[in-house]
Amino acid sequence: MRTISGIVAAHGPFDPLEGMRMLDRLAHRGPDGQGSHALDHAWLGHRRLAVVDPEGGAQPLCDPAGKYWLVGDGEIYNHERLRTELEDRGHVFRTRADQESALHLIEADGTAALSRLWGVFAFAGAELGGGFFAARDTMGLAPLYWVRHDDTVIFASELKAFDPNRRPDVEPFPPGHVWTPENGLTPFRVLADTTSSAVPGGSDDEPSEEVLATIRDTLIKAVERLLAADVPVGALLSGGLDSSLVTAIAARHAHRAGRRFPTFAVGSAGSGDLEAAREVAEALDTDHHERVYTDDELVDWVPEVIRVLESFDPSLVHSSVPNLLVSKLAARSVKVVLIGEGADELFAGYGYYSEIDSDTELHEELLSTIQGLHIGGLQRVDRVAGATGLEPRTPFLDLDVVELALSLPARWKLSGDRAEKWLLRKAFEGWLPEHLLWRPKQQFGQGSGAKDVLGDYYASTVSDEEFEAERDTVTPPLRSREELAYYRLFRREFTGIDPEHLIGRFTGW
Repeated sequence: MRTISGIVAAHGPFDPLEGMRMLDRLAHRGPDGQGSHALDHAWLGHRRLAVVDPEGGAQPLCDPAGKYWLVGDGEIYNHERLRTELEDRGHVFRTRADQESALHLIEADGTAALSRLWGVFAFAGAELGGGFFAARDTMGLAPLYWVRHDDTVIFASELKAFDPNRRPDVEPFPPGHVWTPENGLTPFRVLADTTSSAVPGGSDDEPSEEVLATIRDTLIKAVERLLAADVPVGALLSGGLDSSLVTAIAARHAHRAGRRFPTFAVGSAGSGDLEAAREVAEALDTDHHERVYTDDELVDWVPEVIRVLESFDPSLVHSSVPNLLVSKLAARSVKVVLIGEGADELFAGYGYYSEIDSDTELHEELLSTIQGLHIGGLQRVDRVAGATGLEPRTPFLDLDVVELALSLPARWKLSGDRAEKWLLRKAFEGWLPEHLLWRPKQQFGQGSGAKDVLGDYYASTVSDEEFEAERDTVTPPLRSREELAYYRLFRREFTGIDPEHLIGRFTGW
């Protein structure tokens, strides 16, 4: 239940005209409205894509007395329960917006109550008495960056929002943390708290049926929770395991209501992903749509994708070009899409995980990868959706699913002579045709036909001599002529940005 929006906030001396410039650069994240509010010590701005309470949820939000103000990007899953509790405590709500529950909760109990929020969020809030805070959800599903300059601290949803003179000092705001002028940066809930542990009902090597049922039921509940919306919902279907399982759950839910679930696939003519997605859609009886692209289209979209993506990592570029094209297709029919992101990181789906034979080492690697998702795969999910007016929802990254998966003994995820993500496949036996359930993994850019086309073309634009001369421009060094080509496009668009701490670079390709 995530509402893509764009936020800008500042604490300390700040020119409102700078804030409006920043909001203008986030217009793609919020085509349904814009709002701002200035206090003596703070400024709050918001761009809105309306998914929940389209008529009454404009921001900044405030309490009836006009004392507490908030802007936010995201969705609070437990907002109805919180709302009931807060109304019983005397709070008066002005809208149906889920984030108003966060406003009143923090008004009542302070930022310590952030740990009670279940969902996806990046918030900034201020109150007339001088208080201010900014916070980001535990997974980093909602993007947030910040700049600390003298007595002024500025926050925004994307790198491109900041004025050029601010960009050298931009940093990612850490997930699971809150910042206040009084206490600085403090954690309220971080994934490091989750450790692999023994689970009743499983042997050293094999989980029990009870464990498999728990995995299955937890994901089903996450998908069904994320199907709730006041607008049409569909799924991006690559034909791989993750998106196929999400689609299978959603399609069953839709069929019970007498509807066919919309799915959207993309690829070059005859590509593996396109054919597999077609098979899955037919098996699940979805309302299926396809976008077939040419090699020239792939190449031509790369500069725009790098501008949208705010990254030059080749693996992200490979997947983001087809992802942008299929999102544009989906946006014609739906406003929310379910995405299979996160399963590889939770259940050891990438090829390089198979080289790890220690369960302790595997758990630590999975945890590290998930902690870095906010400047990696989640950046693609957020930016592409934001550029196309869609709201992405990621059931595998629901905190219930994440905390369950990370608590499972990592030895159950070791590949050995088994298929990658065999634990997840085993839990969903019978939900897909056997050959699709056990289909070997291909990365989205590879299965859609993008990887080879883009790799060959963009590598050809850089000579060996240029690569040797420029590869050490960034740390760690650029890894290929293709990556240098993407870095040049990135540098042209994002002058002044320091990529070392801002740009995640995938090591498993």
